[in-house]
Amino acid sequence: MRMVTQRDHGGPEVLELVEVERPEPGPTEVLVRVHAAGVNPVDWKSRAQQVFMDGPPYTVGWDVSGVVESTGFGASSLRAGDEVFGMPWFPREARAYGEYVTAPSRHFARKPAELSHEEAAGLPLAGLTAWQALVDVAQVRQGQRVLIDAAAGGVGHLAVQIAKSRGAHVIGTARAAKHEFLTSLGADETVDYTAVDVGESVRDVDVALGLVGPDNDLRLLRTLREGGLLIAIPGGVAEPVAEAADRLGVLTRDLLVEPDQLGLRELAGLAAAGGLRVHVSRTFPLAEASRAHELGESGRTIGKIVLVP
Repeated sequence: MRMVTQRDHGGPEVLELVEVERPEPGPTEVLVRVHAAGVNPVDWKSRAQQVFMDGPPYTVGWDVSGVVESTGFGASSLRAGDEVFGMPWFPREARAYGEYVTAPSRHFARKPAELSHEEAAGLPLAGLTAWQALVDVAQVRQGQRVLIDAAAGGVGHLAVQIAKSRGAHVIGTARAAKHEFLTSLGADETVDYTAVDVGESVRDVDVALGLVGPDNDLRLLRTLREGGLLIAIPGGVAEPVAEAADRLGVLTRDLLVEPDQLGLRELAGLAAAGGLRVHVSRTFPLAEASRAHELGESGRTIGKIVLVP
């Protein structure tokens, strides 16, 4: 099979397409023929430097949508022919940038018919990050004010919809050109972070989802009511953020997304009911994975980038 790999850390140019042996599923595992693979910031961060995995050679990528080709002994939740999507093995190596993937069957769920493979491939890592943060950790509920930073991005545009499905009043930050997109997703308010200081212009937030990093998280803290919660995703809660939160009387949590079949089923149900759509801005063939990384690292995309084997 064809697979994208790298022999060293570096820029997008280190990604290369190679031929490797097709894997076989072990006990409780399934072999999935990949129809599409999502691209996420953790992919290019892992490509550029050692993040979670041992040193190269390795293959990045964790988002998969495809069809079960075969099953190993004991894989009882899926069968050959099932259309599935998932985030296998994260943060261990999953090799999603390839034509086939093997992983435990419960790292996948059945793909909702309402989503194409390209859309479904953009959902697992970003969608589970938003779901686990907003639902499992923050337990967002009716009437709460929820602030989503970088709301037009991969995690952000899904978080807007998930918070809205919980009955929240949703505020999203993005450049002015993306405000119409956020409104179409259900955002109640939009803030242009290039024109105003978010920390000064937004108040009385119950939950803030930090999707950029510590400098932005410090601004988000000032939007929270006393006892409000900041969930910091990239890099977790930095020490200056934790110290500032203590002074302001607000709470902080970090989160690293986990494989989660129950969460995938919830996301699938929300998509099937029309409450969640995945915006795919661009698709690339496997051979152009480097171009996909270049576009992603530009920070100017809306929604998700997807590779199509």
